[in-house]
Amino acid sequence: MSRLLKLFKQIALLVAIALFTFGCSDVPSTESNPWQVLSNIPTEESLLDIGFTGNPDHGWMVGNKATLLETYDGGDTWEAKELQLEEGDKVDLLSVSFYGEEGWIVGEPSILLHTNDGGKDWSRIALSKKLPGEPYSITALGENTAEMTTDVGAIYKTTDGGKNWEALVEEAVGVSRNISRSEDGKYVAVSARGNFYSTWTPGDKAWQPHERNTSRRVQNMGFTPDGRVWLLARGGQIQFTESEDFESWLEPEYPEFSASWGLLDIGYRNEDELWVAGGGGNLLCRSQSEGIWKKDRAVEEVPGNFYEVKFMNPEKGFILGDRGTVLKYKPSADAA
Repeated sequence: MSRLLKLFKQIALLVAIALFTFGCSDVPSTESNPWQVLSNIPTEESLLDIGFTGNPDHGWMVGNKATLLETYDGGDTWEAKELQLEEGDKVDLLSVSFYGEEGWIVGEPSILLHTNDGGKDWSRIALSKKLPGEPYSITALGENTAEMTTDVGAIYKTTDGGKNWEALVEEAVGVSRNISRSEDGKYVAVSARGNFYSTWTPGDKAWQPHERNTSRRVQNMGFTPDGRVWLLARGGQIQFTESEDFESWLEPEYPEFSASWGLLDIGYRNEDELWVAGGGGNLLCRSQSEGIWKKDRAVEEVPGNFYEVKFMNPEKGFILGDRGTVLKYKPSADAA
């Protein structure tokens, strides 16, 4: 009888653990689904960045294998464009940014494109063979002005349309998994293995290294609208800093404790509402004022991973993913 009783206790314990795990993953659903899955994207390549010209209806999207798409209706429909490149489809276009009609695109291996007419004509700007690493991101800052990073953390700035570039750091930080820029020009970079991160503030001569404050490897980092820092780590962990101090970390959060999918990016619709995207169609939302995580289950069956969440304004945003996956924010419609 004692063995039987012991067996029953073990079974009860396993059931309790199972119920606890299920309860932790039972995230409430969003009241509606504001994301429309675009079904007319003319590519199955991974899409990596999106930007709009001075005309809010005219934009460009870039991705792997020289993927370049253009829209004239605010992002509802997209048309593939071809670039005459010697490397052909071996080029991955990683980042696009506009200031009015002046735009920039960077990619690897070592490519920099520039336009002054909204993309009617793209010209290639030669990059030095001594450039540390491969171009990673580009940010248009004003007329003839842009900042470019490489995948080893070199930062360069031009104020003459790309003819000359000034190095803003004396030494690169090393191969990085992600590099993000704040509105006021700060940078945070995650090491390739996710075991530490580095920060750079305008005026610094070098990157400042920081040990990660979690046992989990860091997936991605970025900035909140008010200048704080967010962090995504493996296993669905999210953390925020309490202030603009790069090491003032608050307690970690696990929106979906038992989730096996990784979280890959955060995008802020406004200062209060943020969206977190990840693998397997995983999409979470939180209102900072409410403090409650919710899950958009209407997009769980989308056959792709969500890599980037980007809002141009509170009413216009996109989620980019692999296999030509694009979601558009449609606040006025319950887009399935």
